Amino acid sequence: MSETRNRRTEEIMRATLELGQEIGYAKLSIEAVAARAGAGKHTIYRRWPSKGALFLDSLLSLNEPGLDYPDTGDIIADLRTQIRAAVDLLSGPPLGPLYQALVAEAQHDPQVAAALNERFITPQADKTVARLKKAREQGQLSPDFDLDLAMAILSGPLYFNVMITRQRLTHDYVDRVIDALFAGMGVRPPA
Repeated sequence: MSETRNRRTEEIMRATLELGQEIGYAKLSIEAVAARAGAGKHTIYRRWPSKGALFLDSLLSLNEPGLDYPDTGDIIADLRTQIRAAVDLLSGPPLGPLYQALVAEAQHDPQVAAALNERFITPQADKTVARLKKAREQGQLSPDFDLDLAMAILSGPLYFNVMITRQRLTHDYVDRVIDALFAGMGVRPPA
């Protein structure tokens, strides 16, 4: 990709995010993005087949740091650190409303749903499962600790609050979810 094309792509994605924050996803249009970015509609449609695809790429282009797991040797502390960082990033302004809109769009657009799952949700879930697996291998979790079920228990309440009840997630809520997971599934006490 040429430098000019890269710069144009960045301008379009920046305009998309700015407009998304200003007017919300529902009112966002390719025409408005084109006008803000100083690009033609056809330029945008050649790169993105839909508003949802453009929005997804724009949001994921931010490459926000902090969603990788630390490994301090304490799985509970590491989960708290990473999940709190994710909650801080994805539940409040400016990204929270944009992420909520993207997940909502994914409910209606199978291409956006597949791309969101492939490019964000699955990689984050894989990181969580890998960290839990390492903790299990290190003896911090019982050998029969169900990694996939743990992932579902950790993410389900968070997505429920963000997408269904629209309640702001707090560190206290994250801590309660983690505590409930390990109380229910069992953690070996530190040696």
